[in-house]
Amino acid sequence: MARRFGGKYSPQDTSRPQSHPKSRPQQPAAPFEGARRSKVGGRVNLLFFAPLPLIWQAFGAGPVNLALCLVALGLLLLAAWMTREGLLAEEAYEARSVARRPALPRKILGAFLTGLGLALAGWAGTGGLAAPVIYACVGTALHLMAFGLDPLRDKGMDGVDRFQTDRVARAVEDAESHLAAMTDAIKRCGDRSLETRVAQFQTAARRLFRVVEEDPRDLTAARKYLGVYLMGARDATLKFADVYARTRDPEARADYEALLDDLEQNFAARTEKLLLDDRSDLTIEIEVLRDRLQREGVSGAPTHER
Repeated sequence: MARRFGGKYSPQDTSRPQSHPKSRPQQPAAPFEGARRSKVGGRVNLLFFAPLPLIWQAFGAGPVNLALCLVALGLLLLAAWMTREGLLAEEAYEARSVARRPALPRKILGAFLTGLGLALAGWAGTGGLAAPVIYACVGTALHLMAFGLDPLRDKGMDGVDRFQTDRVARAVEDAESHLAAMTDAIKRCGDRSLETRVAQFQTAARRLFRVVEEDPRDLTAARKYLGVYLMGARDATLKFADVYARTRDPEARADYEALLDDLEQNFAARTEKLLLDDRSDLTIEIEVLRDRLQREGVSGAPTHER
C-alpha cells in the first residue's frame, strides 16, 4: 500500500503539531501591495521643457512679439501643470472603488490651455490668423489623444447616501494627509528599510480606507483609526525622525518599529472585523429574502420552460 512520505525535513512534517488555520498570525502587508505604475512620467515632464525655446524667440522682434511669446510660455507651462494634476487626480479616482469625479476637469482644461498657448506662439511667429487656428486645433486634439479625458462621472455611488460618502471622503482625505506627513518625516532619517516599514504600515491603513469607502456605514466603527490613531502615528514618526536623524539610537528605532507592528496589527484586525460584519449583514439579507420567497410560494430551484 502506498505511503505518503513525511519526515523531519518534509514540507508537511507529520511529527510536528499542526496549528489550526484560525490560530495563524495575520500575514503582514507587503509594502507596495497593489501599487501601480504612475501615469505622471516622462510625457508630462516633457510638457514643461517643450515651450522653453519661446524664451529665446521672445527677444529681438519687438515688444508685441515679446508679450505674445511670454504669455504663450506661461499658458503652456500652466497647461503642463494642470495636466499633471489631472493625472494625479485620475490615479486617485482609479484607486478607489467608490469615488466622485474630479470637480475640475484638469486634463481637459490643460488641453485647451495648450491649444491657446500654441495659437499665441503661432501668431507671434507668423502674424496671420490661419496658422494660430490650425495650431490651436491640432494642439488640443493631440493633447486629448495623448492624455485622454478626465473622469466625467461618479464611480460606484449608485444608491449611496451622498451625505455619508462626503463624510467618508473628508475622513479619508484627513487620514491620507497624516500618512503623507509620516512619509515626509521618515525620509529625513535616510534609512531605506525604515521607509519600507512605514510603507508597509500605510498599506494596511489604506486597506481600511477602502473598506470604509465601500461601505460608509463603517465610518463610525473606524473613525478612531482614521483620526486619533493615525494622528498619534504621525506625531510619533515626526519625533522619532528628529531623534533618529541626530543620534541613530537603536533603542529608539526598536521602539518605533514595535509601535508600527502594533498599529499594523490593530488596523488589520479592524479591517477584518468590518469585512466579517459586512458578510454577516449580507448573510442576514439573503436569509430574509429566502424566507420572503418561501412565504410567497416561490421555489428556490430554477424552472425551465419547454
